[in-house]
Amino acid sequence: MAAENPGWGHRRIHGELTRLGHKMPASTMWSTLKQYGAGPAPRRSGPTWKQFLQAQAEHILAVDFLHVDTINLTRIYALVLLEHGTRRAHLLGVTANPTGPWTTQAARNFLMDHDMNAMGHKYLIRDRGSQFTDNSTRSSAPPACAS
Repeated sequence: MAAENPGWGHRRIHGELTRLGHKMPASTMWSTLKQYGAGPAPRRSGPTWKQFLQAQAEHILAVDFLHVDTINLTRIYALVLLEHGTRRAHLLGVTANPTGPWTTQAARNFLMDHDMNAMGHKYLIRDRGSQFTDNSTRSSAPPACAS
């Protein structure tokens, strides 16, 4: 399989074999390919992640929660949006209980005051936190953004 598909690495070959019903750990596939002299898959054409971020910085937004422990030993969460191109951070809200509906409303409040599409933003980077429900990501991202 590696000889017929030189662009495939051990993960891709492992995935194809798993789909065909062959159960084995990915590490076994890696060691087998290494034993027979098949190196890793060649570098794919296209930019690296760092090059992509540098080229698209003015179009990228990132959103995430930060937490702060207060002197009373209570934890509060701050929802922060970062514009990569300008490195400007926006505080969207602070809460002790970040839920999907709260996240959605905080994003809506911010978007009412800022036209992110007019600013040319195309990409939204976020993690897979439970606060980013399907509802909150659809509502918080400008229409041109993809999560």
